[in-house]
Amino acid sequence: MTTQEAKQIRIADYLQSLGYTPVKQQDKNLWYKSPLREETDASFKVNTEFEKWYDFGIGKGGNILALAAELYRSEDVAYLLKRIEERTAYIRPASFSFGRQDSANQPYQGLRVGELSSPALIAYLQERGINIGLAKRECRELRFMNADKPYFAIGFPNMAGGYEVRNRYFKGCVAPKNITHIRQQDGQRCMCYLFEGFMDYLSFLTIRVRNNPQYPRLDTQDYVILNSVSNLAKAESILETYTRIGCFLDNDTAGRNTCKKLKEKFGERLLDKSLYYRDYKDLNDYLCGKPLSQSAEPIKEKKQLQSARRMIQPLKKKGGFHL
Repeated sequence: MTTQEAKQIRIADYLQSLGYTPVKQQDKNLWYKSPLREETDASFKVNTEFEKWYDFGIGKGGNILALAAELYRSEDVAYLLKRIEERTAYIRPASFSFGRQDSANQPYQGLRVGELSSPALIAYLQERGINIGLAKRECRELRFMNADKPYFAIGFPNMAGGYEVRNRYFKGCVAPKNITHIRQQDGQRCMCYLFEGFMDYLSFLTIRVRNNPQYPRLDTQDYVILNSVSNLAKAESILETYTRIGCFLDNDTAGRNTCKKLKEKFGERLLDKSLYYRDYKDLNDYLCGKPLSQSAEPIKEKKQLQSARRMIQPLKKKGGFHL
């Protein structure tokens, strides 16, 4: 597929092939809940006349290639074209109805939950550097129908009975959306580790097992996974019960702002662990050896320009850093 061929694909049709449908239409604009992050109100706009998108939550937009760059966190055009081409068998003219929709789980019809076993999902997790044994322990495999087509994805359960949903092409949620609180079976710990998403949580477990397989210390603390920084208020009452909170949030604007709010509330009880991977966007990028200089969303801050040697230095240390 060439760049010009990719640009001939309507963005709405491409999003539909990935399982995203708009929630409303205003003239030539379709409004979606962002495919790039979790949100409750639709702030992702697609202009069907100019074939441009814009996400008001992150202040970014562009054509279909720019969208693929954000979805797959890469700026490699050949890689992005390959990803778009993989969806061509599922891309067809999309039509939408904006009447009342009572079911929040409409995209997940006939949902079935089972053991994580799909080779495609396992391969995706391996590409993200995740220990498969840990992933099978923490996650489930979801199979469902959407627009009369079968789909499968990784499901990470939350404490309200819903799931965070992820595969190579799709990121969503089976309602109700909520945080995940993981407590050790023999009693609550004094320390709780906080993560934004389950991929970072799995990355942390993987790093611990890799660094010390005989004694990874996975059960010396409890865990809270926000499943979106918008869920922070739901987590605060739980975090209040701990004497120490280790904060493993992303090194981006949303992550820094969330950590700042927590610091204001919990003071010295809050430990900002993102300093350990400050040259990386998040914990999974650290695990995969992908510093900010290679990220699709680099953080632009004064005095943050560093040599490539320093950026990769933590991975060269024997055993990596100790979390």
